[in-house]
Amino acid sequence: MSLNSCYHCGTDCGKKPILFNDKKFCCNGCKTVYEILNVNELNCYYDLQSTPGTVPAEIKGKYNYLENDDIIEKLLEFNDGETSVVEFYIPSIHCSSCIWVLENLDKLNDGVSNSMVNFPEKTLRITFKNRETNLKQLVELITSIGYEPYISLEDAEAKKSKVDKKLIYQVSIAAFAFGNIMLLSFPEYFAVQEFWLNKYKPMFRWLMFIMSIPVVFYSAKDYFISAYKGIKHRILNIDVPIALGISVLFLRSSIEIIFDIGSGFFDSLTGLIFFLLLGKVFQQKTYNFLSFERDYKSYFPIAVTKIIDGIEKNIPVKDIEKGDRLLIRNEELIPVDGILINGNASIDYSFVTGESIPVMKKSGDKLFAGGKQTAGAIEMEVISTMSQSYLTQLWSNDIFNKKNEISIKNITDSISKYFTIAILTIAFFAGIFWYYYNSSMAFNVVTAVLIIACPCALALSAPFAIGNMLRIFGYNKFYLKNAETIENISKITTIIFDKTGTITSNDKAQIIYEGDKLKTAEVRAIKSVLRASNHPLSRLLYEHIKEETLEKELINFEEVLGSGIKATINNMSIKLGSANFVGEKSLKINETAIYITINNKFKGYFIFKNSYRKGMKEVFETLSKTYKLIILSGDNEGEKSYLEKLLPKNTQFEFNQKPENKLEYIKILQEKGEKVMMIGDGLNDAGALAQSNVGIAISEDVNVFSPACDAILDAKLFNKLPEFLTLSIQTISVIKVSFIISFFYNTVGMYFALTGQLEPVVAAILMPLSSISIVVFVTIITNWISRKL
Repeated sequence: MSLNSCYHCGTDCGKKPILFNDKKFCCNGCKTVYEILNVNELNCYYDLQSTPGTVPAEIKGKYNYLENDDIIEKLLEFNDGETSVVEFYIPSIHCSSCIWVLENLDKLNDGVSNSMVNFPEKTLRITFKNRETNLKQLVELITSIGYEPYISLEDAEAKKSKVDKKLIYQVSIAAFAFGNIMLLSFPEYFAVQEFWLNKYKPMFRWLMFIMSIPVVFYSAKDYFISAYKGIKHRILNIDVPIALGISVLFLRSSIEIIFDIGSGFFDSLTGLIFFLLLGKVFQQKTYNFLSFERDYKSYFPIAVTKIIDGIEKNIPVKDIEKGDRLLIRNEELIPVDGILINGNASIDYSFVTGESIPVMKKSGDKLFAGGKQTAGAIEMEVISTMSQSYLTQLWSNDIFNKKNEISIKNITDSISKYFTIAILTIAFFAGIFWYYYNSSMAFNVVTAVLIIACPCALALSAPFAIGNMLRIFGYNKFYLKNAETIENISKITTIIFDKTGTITSNDKAQIIYEGDKLKTAEVRAIKSVLRASNHPLSRLLYEHIKEETLEKELINFEEVLGSGIKATINNMSIKLGSANFVGEKSLKINETAIYITINNKFKGYFIFKNSYRKGMKEVFETLSKTYKLIILSGDNEGEKSYLEKLLPKNTQFEFNQKPENKLEYIKILQEKGEKVMMIGDGLNDAGALAQSNVGIAISEDVNVFSPACDAILDAKLFNKLPEFLTLSIQTISVIKVSFIISFFYNTVGMYFALTGQLEPVVAAILMPLSSISIVVFVTIITNWISRKL
């Protein structure tokens, strides 16, 4: 290593190094990383670099039990031999710096593929390569950098959620001290001149001082930690004025007791902390309730095909039981763990591991939930059920998240920052004024200002309003991926609809066959190929054909999105799809059709007479008043004239669009400044759904899993689409109104604080009450505006 080598990455690029803390860095990026590690006391990173594989002495041997295969199997969520996934509960996660460090574990250990933090749940999910590292090494690594995981084998089996009781202890201590200090303060309140009270008054004051110490240094410690972390990162968060108010109260009160010049403000101090923590308990309980209810209700509207005595039946995923035999079609998600019975399994586990290379499986191999079958239909036997919340976790996986946009949360944080600056400025000048006007009031005024003006209510309105609306949407079978989706919906200017499977109904279409008469064996072979596909037309034709499938396995099954499917079965090479796909010229029948060739001989085609969804005309008429509407379809123009009569005049039509054409079409609109919503069937439209600002997949009764989409809408509720969009816009309006109410609170409270009419303990009571009232307001209003659903 040369003299000019970077302290962080060890490279010497030949340029003049950047000096910081007597160390040299090759660029500002390395310098920034060093600063973050240094601020969070994680400099052991550099020890790990210089002595790779070295385990700190204090934890050496502590995790030897993680070499036991039985224990490892209980802790791992996923293990296909090459890649494993594990989730740890880490109580010490508390700020954005923790998230940054834990989500960059791949820099510390090459075996880590990716690591993701769930901040509200304080969990860390790690995907790692079995050949390059193991569970024991990972636990030793994260423990050595200060994030020891909580590992309980009982929890590994039962998957119980861990409850952090620290807040309860903090509130309990604050409540005990507040009550007793109020009692000991009675002689001070009433200025009673009684011999024994006066005699023991000094002892009462010292008792109040002693009882306040655990309240300040334990119950209130999180406010100090948060404020310190914020200041270190040059961020003035909402905990800065709170920590400052607590510090001023404690120091002033302690000085009065120590020098016997007064009784201090320990009643106000402990009351402030108690009511702050009480508000936090309420917020936490309410948020947990909303999150739990949302998770419980937010089952994907997906089913799976269960085989019962040779008969295929669609059942909800939540009804799957151990021992069931399931049919998994091409592009379907495996909802539970199971054993492969028959079929060519090529499983894409990218939903779980981020690795897109399919894993080949043979009969008897174990299949894990979250994998996607990519080579035709397979049959499997269920060995363990799994809650749908696991699929929700996969769908919300950060691997599939879009680029972050400015959200209400960002706006809230920005407002809170400037709000804090304003509070500190006002408190400073108010203190100066009152010091010269009435010095005895200066301290009370400054303290009251710091307490009453905390923008907690401002910070709470958005998460509670959006959280409650997510719950309401989920209850009504409109499942949103995350909170940002509601805000993105509110900004939409253009809505694009796919045709087949989106505005058409799959259960009422009329199907007519034209062409050479098909033999029974050929019809059965066609149905066997259709059985492996998930395309809406394939599913429709499969249900239409009454013959049984062949008892033969498909060979070389392939599905080309937007074109068709092909496979070989019983020595018959079959192609089903568009005219171009099967190698024939289009017959210009101007209808939706599936063309058929068997052993390269054209046989004929199935014509689909589409039936449109209930309420489609009303949906388009309502949406056309607000949005630009476009039909973007891969089908031909056969039904264009009919749709032009049915739909509003300003509706645009684009037919014969391949999946890549749809994606480019949306991209061009976005370049023109349009905010685009794409509504499709979730399979052929995956690229368009991903490119759009908001992608909504319409779900029938099959297991089509699309991580590219932002929402899933039950097909039966297609006619409710305008109401869902209107509610999203109204939710943002509710948040903005709550912002105004919060500012009103602070303005009124500030007036009374600045004029010396507000005692600190009263301010401490009013502040959490304002937060609670905002939460109640947004919850009630969001429930009220959604009552029509």
